[in-house]
Amino acid sequence: MATNISTDKSALLALKARVTLNSSHSLTQNWSSQSSVCDWIEVTCGSRHRRVRALNISNMDIVGTIPPKLENLSFLVSLDVSKNNLHGDIPQDLSRLRRLKVIDLG
Repeated sequence: MATNISTDKSALLALKARVTLNSSHSLTQNWSSQSSVCDWIEVTCGSRHRRVRALNISNMDIVGTIPPKLENLSFLVSLDVSKNNLHGDIPQDLSRLRRLKVIDLG
């Protein structure tokens, strides 16, 4: 499967769909299909490939589960979802993220 920034956007929108956010939450308005993923808050893209390299949504009062679709963030190096109210299993699919060096689920 070929991956690109559209694949990254789809994965992050899947995450947004799996969590509960109130209407004033910063991700509710900012994470929009109308804007570039690289412009979203808490998302860092690499300068060379323009793909998602880091996602830091720690301490954002997020309730929900982590979707398996995050495995499609194939350039992800750092994932921080700590200090939220996430529950359920950690998707085994995350083990396919070969570049992932830092993960904080605390």
